[in-house]
Amino acid sequence: MKKNEVRRNNVLKHSIEEYITSKEPVSSKLICEKYIKNASPATIRIDLNKLEKCNYIFQPHTSAGRVPTISGYRHYLSLMADQLDREEYDNPDILRDILVKHYKDTALALHYVMQLLAKETDQLSFVAEPEVSNGYLEKLEVFKIAGRKLLFVVSLDSGLDKTVILRNDHNISEQQLKAIVRYINEEFVGHRIYDIQTRYIKETSEKLSAENKILKAFLDELYKAIFQISSYFIHFDGNISFLEQPEFDDKSAVLTFLGFIQRHDSLINLMQKFDNQKPYHVLMGEDLGKPNLADYALIYSKYEIFGIPGYLGILGPKRMDYKKNIPIVKGIAKIITETTKNGMVVLNNGKKR
Repeated sequence: MKKNEVRRNNVLKHSIEEYITSKEPVSSKLICEKYIKNASPATIRIDLNKLEKCNYIFQPHTSAGRVPTISGYRHYLSLMADQLDREEYDNPDILRDILVKHYKDTALALHYVMQLLAKETDQLSFVAEPEVSNGYLEKLEVFKIAGRKLLFVVSLDSGLDKTVILRNDHNISEQQLKAIVRYINEEFVGHRIYDIQTRYIKETSEKLSAENKILKAFLDELYKAIFQISSYFIHFDGNISFLEQPEFDDKSAVLTFLGFIQRHDSLINLMQKFDNQKPYHVLMGEDLGKPNLADYALIYSKYEIFGIPGYLGILGPKRMDYKKNIPIVKGIAKIITETTKNGMVVLNNGKKR
């Protein structure tokens, strides 16, 4: 990378980090005096002009300093990617203590994790917890209804019933259906929904001979039914101070933000849409799906608690401290997964509970 390009990237980094801290447009003079003292203000102004042409920064009005654009934040995050991947969470022992103390009460453990996340980031934290996956199957009932459709009724040990209707393209008779459902109940009742979805359906299907086409097809339908009922419920937590940020000075901005977080389905769909093997994700701008959400950002990671996957993260203004917040979010998700791996709470000394 050329020397000028390195300096220009540093100008962008310093401009964004200064703006995050000061909440004010950043001038070339300030960058010279505070960050890059071996370059003249004229040189920095040229760099700022080139960054503006790249749509990384803009001037809110003539003679003002510069403010980052969404493209600028994204480029900043790409420049910081290696550093952010290396950064670890600073307080792993506090988090492990929470998980060990409340290992019998997953919901309470996640509640305290969410509070910790809000406190450390000063943003609105959330945990998306699987609503059904941790339950145990008590009974499965399936009924044929009009138009070659099947009604699945999944009853859990908690007393919760979930229903889903799926189209059946295989000509299953009433007698065959009763026999298959009886077999499924014998095989799967008493197992966790998550385990049925991720393990037992596949294992059972692999054991069947090629002649059992109807049963194999039914297991595929059962997988789809369980996938549809395995919804997430999002819990939020945040100190009231997060609403004191300048981005929430306008009443309409607060209402827009509150409206967004009330749409649990939209948030889950967003996270699942961008979900992959990366340790963390940052969504902003058009990623969030609506123009009126352009001023906000979402940082999230996927975790597993006792083998059951979920999401956790923070929501706030796009002018947030990514360098601080990303290691916290990804670190907490990683520690939850590692500490509760294989259904056991793993302590610091390697012993399990």
